[in-house]
Amino acid sequence: DVYKRQGHWWGQRVSGIALALLGAWFVISLATMDGFAYADAVAFIRQSPNPVLLALLCITMAYHSYLGVQVVIEDYVHSHGLKLAALILSRFAHILFAAVGVYSILRLGIGS
Repeated sequence: DVYKRQGHWWGQRVSGIALALLGAWFVISLATMDGFAYADAVAFIRQSPNPVLLALLCITMAYHSYLGVQVVIEDYVHSHGLKLAALILSRFAHILFAAVGVYSILRLGIGS
């Protein structure tokens, strides 16, 4: 159990660092965009390496959020059955959100 907590702790720290770096890239990219119309956003997504970095941002945000929500559920939900259901629901929801984000980036990046 100690190793599980240690891995969780490291996961939060490493994903936090990744989010700081990817977030800084994203903010700088938005600040330097020509405009914020739909066509400008699609053009931004289609420029290399933006789709890869956006996908990494979505996945890392979902993972970091999942780890944080997991801690909150484990600390504040005391009923074993409800805790298990909440953890399962949280995992599925975070996977769904990450998948929708990556799908949307691919759809706009590839075009159709």
